[in-house]
Amino acid sequence: MGRPEQGDNAVVVLVLGDAEVASWPLPGCGALDLGVVDDLARLQLAARRLGCSIRVRHAGSALAGLIDLAGLGEVLDLRQVGGQAEGGEEGGVEEVVMPHDPIS
Repeated sequence: MGRPEQGDNAVVVLVLGDAEVASWPLPGCGALDLGVVDDLARLQLAARRLGCSIRVRHAGSALAGLIDLAGLGEVLDLRQVGGQAEGGEEGGVEEVVMPHDPIS
């Protein structure tokens, strides 16, 4: 059995304000390509028309890289949604650190 592809566990999360409304596995995440990014962009557009947004949980660096390559990093905001807070941390939404982001 081989090592799983990055993004195999990716989950799309529909968010209304701070509330997680729905979630589902990212379709086609085993074969990451720009088609997956296009699907996510279309989902984000549809969600925004409804007053919601989408987040991607467990996106992985390969998917994040494709989103950045497509220039959609600001449109498809990759964040960790939900989960349990680790010791001394507050719960909630936490931004994923991208390798090329400057340290501020």
